[in-house]
Amino acid sequence: MNVLGIDIGGSGVKGAPVDVASGEMLTERYRIETPQPATPDAVAEVVRKIAEKHNWTGPIGCAYPGVVQEGMIHSAANVDASWIGTDGQALFEETTGCPVTLINDADAAGIAEMVHGAGVGRTGVVMLLTFGTGIGSALFSQGRLVPNTELGHLEFRGMEAEDYAAGRVHEDRGLSYEEWGERVGELLRHLHVLFSPELFIFGGGISKYFADYGHVLDAPCQVVPARFRNQAGIIGAAMAGMPTGAET
Repeated sequence: MNVLGIDIGGSGVKGAPVDVASGEMLTERYRIETPQPATPDAVAEVVRKIAEKHNWTGPIGCAYPGVVQEGMIHSAANVDASWIGTDGQALFEETTGCPVTLINDADAAGIAEMVHGAGVGRTGVVMLLTFGTGIGSALFSQGRLVPNTELGHLEFRGMEAEDYAAGRVHEDRGLSYEEWGERVGELLRHLHVLFSPELFIFGGGISKYFADYGHVLDAPCQVVPARFRNQAGIIGAAMAGMPTGAET
């Protein structure tokens, strides 16, 4: 079955149709910069344009950068605060005219990696982290998702973890990949003390440069780059958007 996956980020909104059975995108992703301010109506218009670009009339899975419970938005760290309390699922359904499933963005990426990517076959505790504008997290135990963990907002070194080690910090502070990787390694060791994962999956746009900093992460367990890199959110959103009972 094919589902349109859309991933809303702090800097860009991107989407593509996905074959959910294989986890493969069927076209190149289509990306539009996230509007500023990133209000619900402004972002919904971008989502509509992405659906229109693909002439889409079927189910849509949409990944949002914050806490999502039954379609309702409960946080807005890297988008406009007016999202809080918004029925995001209803908004996107009204805007696109399609059935929409809304899910936390890192949770979506984690689903893609656990079913089709770097986490396949892992039954212990697995943590996916996405490094971009912020830090997203997805936690799995025995293959089951613990939703909306949002570990990028943990206090770490007197600030939020994402203010210390998000992907944007690499450029904002003019750090080399190794200097930034050392910061990330500190965070991984802290998270390992709290959750004892057997595997960290490293995602987000900066994961494509994993070879430049992976050797300095120095975590107490295995750390691997996400198979789908920065496309994992699109793929996992599409998987979440597959109608219940539908055959893949």
